[in-house]
Amino acid sequence: LFIEHSRGVTMRDVLGNDVEIRSWAVSGLPSDNLSVQNGIIMFKSQRWPLMIDPQTQANKFVKNKGRLNPDGLDVCKLSESNLIRNLEMAITFGKWVLIENVGTELDPALEPVLLRQLTKQGNSWSIKLGEKSLTYSFSFKLFMTTTLPNPHYSPETSVKVCLLNFAITPEGLEEQMLNQLVQLELPELQEKKNQIIEENAEAAKTTYDLEDRTLQMLDSAEEIMDLLKNDDLINTLAESKETTDKIKVRSAESAVTEKEIDAKREAFRPVAFRASLLFFCIVDLNLIDPMYQYSLQWFQRLFALAVQNSEQTDEVAARI
Repeated sequence: LFIEHSRGVTMRDVLGNDVEIRSWAVSGLPSDNLSVQNGIIMFKSQRWPLMIDPQTQANKFVKNKGRLNPDGLDVCKLSESNLIRNLEMAITFGKWVLIENVGTELDPALEPVLLRQLTKQGNSWSIKLGEKSLTYSFSFKLFMTTTLPNPHYSPETSVKVCLLNFAITPEGLEEQMLNQLVQLELPELQEKKNQIIEENAEAAKTTYDLEDRTLQMLDSAEEIMDLLKNDDLINTLAESKETTDKIKVRSAESAVTEKEIDAKREAFRPVAFRASLLFFCIVDLNLIDPMYQYSLQWFQRLFALAVQNSEQTDEVAARI
């Protein structure tokens, strides 16, 4: 926090990877700074994340991201009888596990996993879960989410996990409502925007992979003569240059198109701002009486009905 305040350097600048962050956006992580910082901590922290997630944004993001994981994702609850069995399989085979609807207390059986109580056996690592000693795969990841808006965790629990607040912010919700509104009003425009985001993420990943492969080859060469005789390296450099040039041309075209799309989208921002404001007004109603509980999904459905049932016109200002 001190560094951010004094030098204007953010966590995204220090620990973030633009390729990863773009892939997170494709998987449904909101693009506001708080959500991006939460994503960085989620994947960089030494402790498994427990996410306060009243609007289930983190839950959806982990599920979308887990589908892309080659080893798969298991989704379960603390109350399920096969939880430990699923954990055993995931730890051994490197799967991801998402535990939903966590309360204010965690199952004591999870303690070895939360504390990463690993022991080395020969060339591999193992962990004892209950009475079983399991081979530990470092591809394994554990995520936990709770829909409680303001849970209180004991110090004993807090030191075992990485607590992250994924409660939605006004800026993040405004962007989501703008996306939803443009999807309703100009579906082709929003689809084109989403396509550009996916293409940019894929292009960034391709460039990163080529650079990484080139650096590995350079690092493995012992002398300059080895570099000159290395046909694979020469071919990789040629391929890298050709691919990078194509990506630059495509990115320049995408940037122009994206700018035009954003200009049309921005015209609808006043509606998104008002929708975000209204949601936080009704969320605060539970301070008056606990019976007033409204979910983001309900509000988004209500918003969609309001847009569809309102008076139609081709004039943007009148429509807004």
